[in-house]
Amino acid sequence: MNNNNKTVIAQQVIEDICEWAIMHGVAFRQADNTARHCPFSIAPMTIEREVYDHLRRVVPVLTKLITNVSEDYDFLQASLADMAKADPFFGRLMSLHYQIHGDVNHRYNPARQPLLLMRTDFMDDRQYGAKVIEFNGIAAGMAPFGQRATELHQFIQHQWPEIYQAWLEDTLATPADNQGLAQLAHAITTAAHSIKADFNDQGAAVFLMVVQKNEDNVYDQHLLEAALQRQGLRTVRRTFEQLSAQLSTGAGQRLMLEGVGAVDVVYLRAGYQYCDYCAPELNEAVCCYTLSQMRVFIEQHHVALNATIGQQLATSKTMQMLLTMMPAQDYIRWGLTLAEAELVKSVLAEMKPITAATIDWFNTQTTKTEWVLKNQGEGGGHCVFGNDISDTLAKLTVAEYDAWALMQRLYPHEREVPTIAIRDAKMTVVEDLVSEIGLFSAYFNGKPVTELGGYAGYLIRSKPASENEGGIHSGKGILDSLVLID
Repeated sequence: MNNNNKTVIAQQVIEDICEWAIMHGVAFRQADNTARHCPFSIAPMTIEREVYDHLRRVVPVLTKLITNVSEDYDFLQASLADMAKADPFFGRLMSLHYQIHGDVNHRYNPARQPLLLMRTDFMDDRQYGAKVIEFNGIAAGMAPFGQRATELHQFIQHQWPEIYQAWLEDTLATPADNQGLAQLAHAITTAAHSIKADFNDQGAAVFLMVVQKNEDNVYDQHLLEAALQRQGLRTVRRTFEQLSAQLSTGAGQRLMLEGVGAVDVVYLRAGYQYCDYCAPELNEAVCCYTLSQMRVFIEQHHVALNATIGQQLATSKTMQMLLTMMPAQDYIRWGLTLAEAELVKSVLAEMKPITAATIDWFNTQTTKTEWVLKNQGEGGGHCVFGNDISDTLAKLTVAEYDAWALMQRLYPHEREVPTIAIRDAKMTVVEDLVSEIGLFSAYFNGKPVTELGGYAGYLIRSKPASENEGGIHSGKGILDSLVLID
């Protein structure tokens, strides 16, 4: 394709690609129950194979670390106590965690089997290399979309090779295999069969997905359910409100769901924000008490569970900061070798707690564009950048400091060539696209549980460098995939 007209892509081609996306579930549900395709790039991002291989090596070790931290009750309670006082939602989670593990008068023996399905998000910084942005240990979705985005680019490459090649940074690059959907389904199925074997149960395993009301990201979820159904699992969906009237205890601490029977795996795609537990009609003195008690109830039962409250606490921004500030040898406490600890440290970006001294330092000693201010929020839209940081810090009370942290801002490589973003079946040429790399992993009862040593595929979200929010839902992000160069 001639460079002078390579920006010209027939509308028919764009519509064909968008229809492929919708046909394969790469879509969001709209309020009127129609579907619109997720925004996506016309060709993949390029990354050096050495960088990709390094992240593939480090992610299972990070997952091992988080797995063991999440089961260290005393450490979680001690290290996150100040943050829990500053953040009401995490304060509630900490009280539930104490109720399960620490209250000698009402202690429950947690029978759940922890299934950590984690996505670790990275950016490949121009100066410092690939660094962690955040850990996602609860509702870490979009592995199905990650695999589908790779397949979408393969479809474009096959159907319109001239278009694909014209927008590829390096024509010698090779696609990175992506089995995100397949590997998470394998991990969940393995955990489900393990629970069934504990009860010598020969029936079909049951997978319960806890979802939000009026969820629009249902197709990503249904893709996972369809993959599990092909493995012989029965899948059901419930909100916390529905579960409050439908769960009970069976023989041997089996978790029972009304109208379904025994449950083998519980997977939370809700529970990371207050509104997921909100039931105004209950008029409770303690906000969200009844529905949040569902977390406690589930953890009393012999079921594979993602996410445990411990996993949610262990993947908080404050825990990320604490792990970043520790020397590598401290990780040995959680079963890592020193070599593994150093590998983890190689991908952790600098973070600082919010104190009066930190605020003074930030306002007088540093370049504001080198940092980002984060609270404990999940789901996008919770970061503060540039001069807005000083304004936000000035509004915080001392009691709120521990809910926030400063993190080194990462500036990933921009693509060397422009690319095309497709949104609502319309194309836009983007000159400065940058990418966020999310790598999935799965551990069950402290052991890797994928066919790839704990690694479970990837999700690429790209956005213009000029945009701060890169979420597919909450920002200007588009789905993408990876190709590798040597």
